[in-house]
Amino acid sequence: MSTEQTHQTAWTPDSWRDRASEQAIAYTDDGAVRRACDKLASLPPLVTSWEIERLRTHLADAEQGKRFLLQGGDCAETLADCRSDVITNKLKILLQMSLVLVHGAKKPVIRLGRFAGQYAKPRSSPTDTREVNGQKVTLPSYFGDLINQSEFTPEAREPDPHLLVRGYQHAAVTLNFIRSLLEGGFADVHHPEYWDLSFVRGGGLSPERQAAYERVSASLAEALEFMEALGEARVDELTRVEFFTSHEGLNLLYESAQTRRVPRREGWYDLTTHLPWIGERTRALTGAHVEFFRGIANPVGIKMGPKADPGEIVELTRALNPGNEAGKLIFITRMGVANVEKSLPALLGAIADAGRRGLWVCDPMHGNGRTTSTGVKTRSFDDIVTELERTFDTHERLGVTRLGGVHFELTGEDVTECVGGASGVTEEALATNYASLCDPRLNYAQALELAFHVADRLKRVPG
Repeated sequence: MSTEQTHQTAWTPDSWRDRASEQAIAYTDDGAVRRACDKLASLPPLVTSWEIERLRTHLADAEQGKRFLLQGGDCAETLADCRSDVITNKLKILLQMSLVLVHGAKKPVIRLGRFAGQYAKPRSSPTDTREVNGQKVTLPSYFGDLINQSEFTPEAREPDPHLLVRGYQHAAVTLNFIRSLLEGGFADVHHPEYWDLSFVRGGGLSPERQAAYERVSASLAEALEFMEALGEARVDELTRVEFFTSHEGLNLLYESAQTRRVPRREGWYDLTTHLPWIGERTRALTGAHVEFFRGIANPVGIKMGPKADPGEIVELTRALNPGNEAGKLIFITRMGVANVEKSLPALLGAIADAGRRGLWVCDPMHGNGRTTSTGVKTRSFDDIVTELERTFDTHERLGVTRLGGVHFELTGEDVTECVGGASGVTEEALATNYASLCDPRLNYAQALELAFHVADRLKRVPG
């Protein structure tokens, strides 16, 4: 079915309601849903259209190789983690990673957080069955704090429309705090000599790699000190960086309630975030999510796994970006280390042959999940690095596209959820501080080490 046949009807923020919706939430109180949506529609926007348009401009630059995208944050934010220390640590590691990438790529880095809205998560099954007091009990799956609660009780797992409003409130508080930190300087993250580089000296790295990391840290510190000494720009002024937000646009009630027209601009804007993305499970061409996202002016991300059909993806780009505009789409590939070389080339070739625009980004996290012998979900740091390397190699070998960004699930905390890396997390150590309610994340040391890996590779990317 062509895009013209699929999307013949006029678009409105609610036209998605007439389409089949994957990951649909079974609310039981229609009146409560209406009240929650009406409340959301009456509240101020979380982001502005001019911020969204500025991000689109940056993404268009990145398509041409003038910028590089760093997208990262929690697998699933929780309302309980709306705390100053948690937010500060996540922001700090992303800013530190971005400085390392600037040093490696020799170009500006777009900072895009999985922040202030990543409260909903798709699930492979709508129900969750466990043994309680010797009996099997089946309840709705936990879909994230925007929808229900994680505790395995009937009351907690019942989808609650009021959580849509609570999610908005916590997103607003998070954004306000991030903006205050950035406006205030947050200068310590721009002093590499203050960074926690204990993993460099922890014995897990070769002497050559240790020396390379130390050299990068020292050169960053020297460059910033030199600029401050010139008197042209103080370090605390340099820290007022731009920062944008993103989340998976899973719950369309939440997204559409905050979608509106704005003065002096054409079109409709989803003002819950700067960049929503469509997940692997919800990108059906005839589905509700594509119907909604085809009508908004925001840039939109598309997650693509190894089973993505190249022809369908081309049709999807036509539906979401009929004008083939620069800065409108980002293609987030999540192949898995074993599938990059056999699945990625066909996607790259099909979109290039069709002349479709977009920014290619690698998510090396989601295709590399595995479960230990004791039933713990984890990811291997080595697999993550290898998928990144193979993705860079594939883009360079084909020569028709460029890898313009990376997408990580990470935290600024000292969690033990992914194995490997110089910090030395083993399967036996996973239980030490496993805090994620959904998927495993890189901890602070692993995230910063990964940034050094990417920066080193960016130095070798042909101009």
